[in-house]
Amino acid sequence: MARSRYIITEPDKPHFLTCTVMEWLPVFSRPEAAEILFNCWRYQREFDGLQLYGYVVMENHIHFVAQSKQLNKSLASFKSFTARRIIDYLEMNGADYLLERLHFAKLEHKKDRVYQFWQEGSHAELIFSDAMMREKLEYIHANPVKRGYVDRAEQWRYSSARNYAGEIGLIETDRWW
Repeated sequence: MARSRYIITEPDKPHFLTCTVMEWLPVFSRPEAAEILFNCWRYQREFDGLQLYGYVVMENHIHFVAQSKQLNKSLASFKSFTARRIIDYLEMNGADYLLERLHFAKLEHKKDRVYQFWQEGSHAELIFSDAMMREKLEYIHANPVKRGYVDRAEQWRYSSARNYAGEIGLIETDRWW
C-alpha cells in the first residue's frame, strides 16, 4: 500500500484529519474503545498543548480538526497510544474476530507488531481560512446525520456538535466560533 499523499506540511497550523481502522472494522461501536480516544485527547490537550476544534467518532473512523506546536508528532503519538490501548482492550475482552482481522490486515513491512489498528496516513488537510474551518467542522458534525444515525448533529454523543450547540459534550473542545 502506498503512503498517503496527505502530509502535515505546516505542523503548527490547524488541520482536518481522518483516521480509519484497518478494514473499516466497527471497533468504536464499543463505548470503551471510543473512551480511549477521548482520554488520549484529554491528556494531549492538558499536557501537550493540543487544540481540538472539533471531532466525530464513527464506528470505524474518526474525523477531527486539531492544532499543536508539532501536530505531526501529536498525531503519531495519538495513533500509537490509542492503537496499543484498544488492542489491549480487545484482548482483555475476547474480541477474537476483530483481533484476527487486525492481524490479517497488518501490512507486511510492520515487523514490530502482531496487529495493525489504524490504516497508514491521516488524510491531513491544512485549514487555511475561517471559511474552510467552518466547512470542515460542519462536515464532521454532519457525518452521523448523513449516515442516518441521528436526525440532528448534536444528537450524536461522539461528536463536538453538542459543544458548538452550547451543550456539554463528552470532551471539552477549543471552539472556533
